[in-house]
Amino acid sequence: MRRTAILLASFTLATAQTFRRLGGCPTLGCILPPDQTDFLPNQLFDIRVEVHAPVNGTEASNEGVPDEKFSFCVQRSGKGACEDAAKFFGVQDPTLEKWTFDYFEDLFARDAGKPTVVNVASKAYRALTLKQAGSYTAKLTYNGNSQTVANWVVREPSKKPQAKNVLFFIGDGMTQAMITAARMIAHKSINGRYQTLMQMDQMEVLGHQMTHSLDTFITDSANSATALYTGKKSSVSALGVWADSSEDASDDPKVETIAELFHRVRGGPVGMVSTAFIADATPAALCAHTRNRDLFPFIVQEFLNSPQFLTPNITWPTSCGGVDVIFGGGAEQFFAGSGSPNGTDFYKTFQDSGYTVVHNKDDMMAAPNDKKTLGIFSVSNMAKWLDRNVFPQNLRNQKNSPTGDGTDAVNQPGLKEMTLKAIDILQARSKAKNTGWFVMSEAASIDKMMHVLDYDRALGELLELDDTIRASIEHLKSIGELDNTLILVTADHGHGFDVFGSADTKYLAAQPTDRKKRDAIGVYENSGLSGYMVAEDSLPNNSTMVFGAQGPNFPVQWNPRYAYAAGFSANPDHREGYTVSTSGPRLPATRGDDGGFVVNPNDHPDGFTVEGTIAVDEPQGVHSLTDVSVFANGPGADEFRGVYNNIDIFFKIADVLGLGKELD
Repeated sequence: MRRTAILLASFTLATAQTFRRLGGCPTLGCILPPDQTDFLPNQLFDIRVEVHAPVNGTEASNEGVPDEKFSFCVQRSGKGACEDAAKFFGVQDPTLEKWTFDYFEDLFARDAGKPTVVNVASKAYRALTLKQAGSYTAKLTYNGNSQTVANWVVREPSKKPQAKNVLFFIGDGMTQAMITAARMIAHKSINGRYQTLMQMDQMEVLGHQMTHSLDTFITDSANSATALYTGKKSSVSALGVWADSSEDASDDPKVETIAELFHRVRGGPVGMVSTAFIADATPAALCAHTRNRDLFPFIVQEFLNSPQFLTPNITWPTSCGGVDVIFGGGAEQFFAGSGSPNGTDFYKTFQDSGYTVVHNKDDMMAAPNDKKTLGIFSVSNMAKWLDRNVFPQNLRNQKNSPTGDGTDAVNQPGLKEMTLKAIDILQARSKAKNTGWFVMSEAASIDKMMHVLDYDRALGELLELDDTIRASIEHLKSIGELDNTLILVTADHGHGFDVFGSADTKYLAAQPTDRKKRDAIGVYENSGLSGYMVAEDSLPNNSTMVFGAQGPNFPVQWNPRYAYAAGFSANPDHREGYTVSTSGPRLPATRGDDGGFVVNPNDHPDGFTVEGTIAVDEPQGVHSLTDVSVFANGPGADEFRGVYNNIDIFFKIADVLGLGKELD
């Protein structure tokens, strides 16, 4: 078979390369897991080895004929010679596989339409484990004496668990700069001193994690979530796998996630909550295994079944056990139609598997706590906090009912309601066996609104996350589980957002030219103070109130004359006016006559034009390199102090839960 692709990937001999042959494979011999991979004892994983023979290009080798008689061995440091991998792991020698793919070596080759063709010989070893802590060396020998070496480490597991439960919050795309901005608009300050604080400000432990991917500076939500959940670096778009070069997106070498491990070792229930469509990358990575994050029907089926159910020829004996709680959007993947698995009614599939299925906030709250529950509340992503609470008219005329009947999903729960209900269900389902529970709760649209430069909605989502953390702490205290629960809050990656001053939006709108409009931006001594937290009786008649939310946790008003002025380090051409978008999320750029994206003339028409900094085929802002914060409370929280890699989150959670176990 032949795969045609632009493969995103690794550090090769060339520097700053846009296209690469394969992620984590700097030579013509490839080992996945690659060099510098760490494992937990008894964590399941696959191995894929490939030998490449480029037919043309700068790496052309062996007349395009890959060495099919390569050898692959594994050695535990100080424990004898390198042993044939099949014998080392006690499995049968895999069948040799062959295929062809092509890729562009650089932008000049892409523009000229001249791909490099690569023939491949490969073997895959499935469902393996390294049982003892220590260092291991894997060696692939091919083309005579050519050799690729991968050094692996199996980390020492903790001796005993510290926590029974884990509540893992992910503010997708959330940076410290965003947290700072959210605090400014939602908490009153007097003479530079805040009178109240966000819940994240009050957590017991603050840490810092680095977000680099396997083969790029910048991650997407798929490979960054994979790092958090598996302790393994991977490539953009990969969920729970190392991306190989084969055509099949479901045969890539897999690795066991924290949720699968928790279910296999503890037998405890697992929950996933997200304000995105539930097959989106961050929730999907908890249980799915594919290098293509867009294979939504495949992903939804993995929430219910092991990957072995979907690909019977590939052994994978672990799963999330049919996720006990699934709350989010993405109804198009469930009701009968082209987006659901095989076009079938997947709601019925879940019901037949013992799930309670609910579609609105009221039914979710009334659902029994002793049954697995699927709650899908809208087509696509769920409504934003700002639209649910400040501009509810924006929930109308969306035709996004989760039943697929074309009505509006106006009774959607928020992140807080979904998370508290998930806790109650998991608590009830784990109580008899005292297994504890694991739940991931994602504030997804911090990221999604930052992408479209809708900073107000992004900060609203962040404040909803903070409110959910606060409410969860109180709820866990009320049910007697707070002292048993590690509460962890972090992000998967960041965006280049920050506040640099204030904007007099009234003055800005009144000016005739872009250059004069920029005079409305106040910096340093002219930046002033937040206009979002003021007394109710001082509000102008045309200001928007959040009734019932005055004071701490949310702004009193969302459209003050003196607004914060914020910017983005990577954005398309757009217009900026620093006023809240009252009709729904922003659309900063639209298609131009040349096919690229240009300023949307209907977005901030009274604002000034900001020239883009990224390629014209990008309609939104993109992720950035920035490190992100980690907050922790409860048993095991001290493990999360300091600065560390994103993969360390997995190992720290596993240690706190006592999931690693050395075997003889």
